[in-house]
Parts: sequence; structure tokens; C-alpha cells
Amino acid sequence: MITVTLNQDLYAYDIHSLIKAFYPECDVKVFTLSEKDLQPGEGEPSFTGTFSEDLQELSMTLSVDGAEKATMVARASENEEHNLKNSMKQHLYTMLSEFTGTVLPWGNLTGIRPTKIPMNLLEEGKEDAFILERMEKFYQTSPEKAKLALEIAKREKKVLDSLNYEKGYSLYIGIPFCPTTCLYCSFTSYPIGRWKDQVDAYLDALEKEIDYTAEAMKDRVLDSVYIGGGTPSTLSPQQMERLLHKLQESFDLSTAREFTVEAGRPDSITRDKLQVLHDCHVERISVNPQTMKDETLKLIGRHHTVQQTVDAFHLAREIGFDHINMDIILGLPGEGPEDVAYTIEEIKKLRPDSLTVHSLAIKRGSKLKDWIESHDIKTLENTDETMAIAARGAEDMGLVPYYLYRQKNMRGNFENVGYAAPGKEGIYNILIMEEVQDIIALGAGSISKRIFPAGRIERCENVKEVAQYMERIDEMIERKKALFAL
Repeated sequence: MITVTLNQDLYAYDIHSLIKAFYPECDVKVFTLSEKDLQPGEGEPSFTGTFSEDLQELSMTLSVDGAEKATMVARASENEEHNLKNSMKQHLYTMLSEFTGTVLPWGNLTGIRPTKIPMNLLEEGKEDAFILERMEKFYQTSPEKAKLALEIAKREKKVLDSLNYEKGYSLYIGIPFCPTTCLYCSFTSYPIGRWKDQVDAYLDALEKEIDYTAEAMKDRVLDSVYIGGGTPSTLSPQQMERLLHKLQESFDLSTAREFTVEAGRPDSITRDKLQVLHDCHVERISVNPQTMKDETLKLIGRHHTVQQTVDAFHLAREIGFDHINMDIILGLPGEGPEDVAYTIEEIKKLRPDSLTVHSLAIKRGSKLKDWIESHDIKTLENTDETMAIAARGAEDMGLVPYYLYRQKNMRGNFENVGYAAPGKEGIYNILIMEEVQDIIALGAGSISKRIFPAGRIERCENVKEVAQYMERIDEMIERKKALFAL
């Protein structure tokens, strides 16, 4: 265990995130002096941070087994950008990089939306050279990641400039049921086999939220609709049709630039369900393999085969879908560059309209962390090589990067990137990443966001547990009323 002891409870998240990025296999705990009750592991670093009384300076010492190895001093300046927090991140990153001999692709950035930085600078009218220099020197990113972030920000800006996103809103609907729970997953999901008798009751509650939202937003423009999960295609054809008809009756969908349903798991996709989606004018769907290796699918708890993925994709094309996304994950257990290359080659045969490349993240709420420990797995890494293989494969299919986000505990400190053919960008993905539009989220475990002038964001959450959501649906509606009250 790596411990960090501070004399003030400041910047704990950023300190934790940076140290964790350099030591992904270690538990990292940040304490104030009054809280500390754990000791670092033998041979593992410990850190002691001391803020000055006026909170304008931070000195931090790195020790191993009680012996001091390095010290950094960060100071605030009169320049607002060079405040103590930013100065601390720059100096801490430099100290850790020199001590470990490791360079992180995203430098000292700890947030999940790095494209916001070039986006804001583009809005200010800054030139490309200025933005790239700022990313590389101020945030210490690699030239490749700086270029990627700028490229994506420009594409996002082009899409956003075509929307009246300030007066519009987007709708998210969560279907929290799955055929099985994947090893790496931490989303709200419940096995459909145990919950199938409760799905109609869940839709009853969901319809109450839909009724409230339709009335509350009747004077605003609906820009995008996204039905996610879980796995929405665990609904029966009749249940899917019920939900989609309810949306058609309640909202003016003619204004929506995009209507997405994450069909998701190939083992839950059938001709009848795809036909319902197509007949109800859903235009964008996902058929998600994660990998094209049967051995890995079995290992991570996805009870379908590669052939089912291929069959589901061809079936969707046959029915008439011309915007199909596929998701893959890099860094899965037992997979190396040759496995990623194989997956990419198999996906190139299908030629999806967009491809989302995820870097594996070890999430606290998933089974993967325990699985790694029980199998004594020492490393589970994504690499520059595998990221490059996926990027080249996307380029070969005519797909370009259009959105990007990061998560905690990502293997290799990389990112998730969405690639798309021109005109096939996922509008909802851009809106939720750039946080420029209100998102009204319905269903168990969903989170609504209201965007205020000057960028202030407030959220309200629906309870995650399905039974609680159904029992407390009136409370969920009241939460939204409070958030979106004028």
C-alpha cells in the first residue's frame, strides 16, 4: 500500500489520481495527519505533503522504507493558471516521472474530459500551435495525445456548432438488465433471468418519468435520444415496442438529430427486436463484441460467441440499419497485441460505421479486481502498440476519432476513443462529454445534468436498485422537478 499524509485536506483527488497512474497495481491511500492509521507496504513509496499556512506553497517528500528519495516544492503565482493546484500537479508529475522512469501519455491530467482544454482554447480563438504547446508544456502530455485531443475537439466543435444545444436537451433512458454481468462491468445491471417478471413494472415506473419529462420539456427542442443500460435488447420485442411507442407519443422526435439504442450483447439480439427498432425509426444501434476471441468472451462472462456477433451484425444490415457502432476493449485478461490485431481484422470484414475503442479500467464495483487478485495476475496492461493497432484499423475503415474520454484506473493511463465515418458521429456522446447541454436521464441508476450559464453543472441521481426505483418513482420525479425548476 502507498500512503500519502497531508497536513491539510486539499487536492487529495488529484494527488491520488497521479500517484495511482504511476503505480496502477498498488492501493493508494491519502490521509490528513489526524486520520492516518495505515503504514506503507515494505519497499513501497510513501509521501508526506506540507502546505504552508497561507496555502501558497506545498512541499512533498517521497520516501521508501523511511529513507527520503525525492522532494518537490510547488508554489502559486499571481498568474491564475499557475495556482497552487496546477503547480502541484506539474511538480508531482515531474518527481514521479523521474523517480519511476515512466512517462504518462496524458501527463499530469487527471480529469476524464481532456478535450475540454483544447475546446475552450478554440472557443477563445487560439491557434493550433498555441494549443499544442499548452497541452505539452503546461499539462505535460505527449505530442501524440495533444494532437489527438485537438483533432477531436475540432470535430466536436463542428458538430456542436450545428446544434442549438443551449435551448435544446437530450434524453437518456436506462434499461438496467443484462443477460449476465461481465467481469469488468460496474454499471447498474441486473440479470434478466431473475428480473424478467419485473420488467413490465419497471416500464410502468419509467413511463411515469417519461410523462413528467415530456410535460416539463414541452417548450424545448429534443436533440438526441439514447437508450442504454445494461442491455436494452434484453427487453422482449413487445416490451421494446411499448417503450418506443410511448416515446413517440410523448415527445416530438422529429427534431431529434439522433436516436440511438445500444442493442449491445449479441446473445440478446433477435430479428424481431431489430425489426421493432427499425420500424420505430431508431437509426443508430450498437452491436458490441468487446473482443473477437471466443476464449476471452468466455473468460469475461459474456455468454455469446464471435459467430453470434457476426450474425447479429449482418442481420442488422439486412433489416436496414446503416449506422451500426461496435465496441471493443483493449487490455482484457490474456490478450496481447496479436489478439487485438486479430479482433481488428475481423471487425474490418464487417465495416461498422463507428467503432469505440475502450481501454480496460479496473473499477471498484466490478468483479475484475477480485478476479485479478484470486488468479494472482501481476500485470494487466494496455500498451502504445495495441492502441496504435486499433487506431490503424479504424483508419483503414475510413473512421476518424471524434470523441474521447478517460476513466479512473485505466490500463496504461490511456483513453477511450470513438471513431466514426464522416457524418456518423454519435451526437449524444459528444454532448455528454463536452457538458454543454442539459441531459434528462430516466431509469434506475441514471444521472441527470443541468448546465447553467458560465458552465456551472448540477446533477440529480436516480437510485440504482431497481425495486427501490419502482417504489420511489415519485421521489425520483420530485428530484428532477427541483433540479430543473426555473
